[in-house]
Amino acid sequence: MLSATSKDVIRATLPAVGAAIGDITTLFYRKLFTAHPALERDFFNRGNQRQGTQPQALAGSIAAFATLQLEPDPARVNAILSRIANKHASLGVTADQYAVVHEHLFAAIVEVLGEAVTPEVAAAWDEVYWLMADTLIAMEKGLYAGAGVVPGDVWRTVRVRERRHESADSVSFILTSTDGTPLPRFAPGQYLSVGVRLDDGARQIRQYSLCSAPREGDWRITVKRIRATTFADGSVAPAGEVSNHLYHNVFEDDVLDVTTPFGDLVLPEDDQSPLLLASAGIGCTPMIGMLHHLVDNADARSVSVLHADRSPSAHAHRSELGALVERLPGGVMHRWYEDLGGRAAGTGISAGRADLGAVDIQPGTRVFLCGPLPFMIGLREALLEKNVPAENIHYEVFGPDSWAPAPA
Repeated sequence: MLSATSKDVIRATLPAVGAAIGDITTLFYRKLFTAHPALERDFFNRGNQRQGTQPQALAGSIAAFATLQLEPDPARVNAILSRIANKHASLGVTADQYAVVHEHLFAAIVEVLGEAVTPEVAAAWDEVYWLMADTLIAMEKGLYAGAGVVPGDVWRTVRVRERRHESADSVSFILTSTDGTPLPRFAPGQYLSVGVRLDDGARQIRQYSLCSAPREGDWRITVKRIRATTFADGSVAPAGEVSNHLYHNVFEDDVLDVTTPFGDLVLPEDDQSPLLLASAGIGCTPMIGMLHHLVDNADARSVSVLHADRSPSAHAHRSELGALVERLPGGVMHRWYEDLGGRAAGTGISAGRADLGAVDIQPGTRVFLCGPLPFMIGLREALLEKNVPAENIHYEVFGPDSWAPAPA
């Protein structure tokens, strides 16, 4: 808990720091990468750095954490930090790296805010930083212990047993161990990191949800190639570096460097609440893993599955998703396609974007969301309008979590 003295200082300075936090985090990464260029090349997602989404997410997380020290909300703090801790564990972050971040972050704070950073201000924000860092370190220690690994020692080599097309732009890889031993269990909904060496020598890391049944044996991930997109305002979303590399270059019997599975978008144990699993695009992958788990356990509860996509041909795992829902006694599926491709709408299949108007949501339903951020924000707002409690809505973001500061 933040000390009373520091709390007063944070309350007084939060508006100024909050207004400058975007400049601070951008400068922080510049300083960090100047001092440690290998981090940008081989550890951080350089695409997110170029687009500015990683500094934005860091800024939002720091500002949200500081705000929550003034009006404590332990559940909200845990939700923000749990997602960060799982991502860090999946990257193999260790406790000593927080001191490196502290050095360059506070150098950026001093440079941006100048004389406003008095010793009292510096001490208060230092306390905020280490309160956040120590909490993350403790969470990550618990995650490593739960996974049965030494902190940071999360990488292993696996072999691609099978490559399978799931749509024109997506392929799944069935991964097996290189020595014939079964790969460890994971929780339904978790992801792993994949590290690849690109043509320019950089080692880049990305996360992919596990979409196989969460039991010992093989693992399966699905990768969607991402084409560069130019928007009406002239801005450009770049092509996916790692996803495209995997899509075009990885085949049967190739080896990949992957991590132990982590992630907190998981089905809770010993909870028979009704479920709503909503996804868009490749966001269906954690839902596929959850559905395999529900089918394996002959789960009889109410399970509503919602999916939105560009078209039936673009829908990865389309047939598998339908088959899994049909095997659940309480399973119901709703699908929306922006382009039905000449097909007529029918039972459970509609044209356009996802709409909860005709979806029956039972009291106590737990909701799991995964997909593009605008899709999840829109669906969350619609769910809140239907009186679904905010604490029952869980989500996974592919990339930096710029949604974390959103109010509960």
